[in-house]
Amino acid sequence: MAIVELTTENFEAEVLNSKTPVLVDFWAVWCGPCQMQGPVIEQAAEEFPEVKFGKLNVDEQQALAQKYGVMSIPTLILFKEGQVSNKVVGFHTLDQIGTIIA
Repeated sequence: MAIVELTTENFEAEVLNSKTPVLVDFWAVWCGPCQMQGPVIEQAAEEFPEVKFGKLNVDEQQALAQKYGVMSIPTLILFKEGQVSNKVVGFHTLDQIGTIIA
């Protein structure tokens, strides 16, 4: 499944109104751990088709990052039925992501 690039314009439709759980990767281009997390998110999107995956660039979407209390990146936030269900900070392996979305 493709990873959705999230913005202020599509966040409500793609995340808050999603019928399926959505794992959002809050990241930035300059962040080393974020660059390591990216390929793991791509793997997870293939491994867990029951979950939608999105990436949100915190430099370009500062208001959303601030709204969800993202202070360090990478931060992964799982949304279920438009609500924050789980939030973790730092690099996570594929197995750890499986636990986060379980």
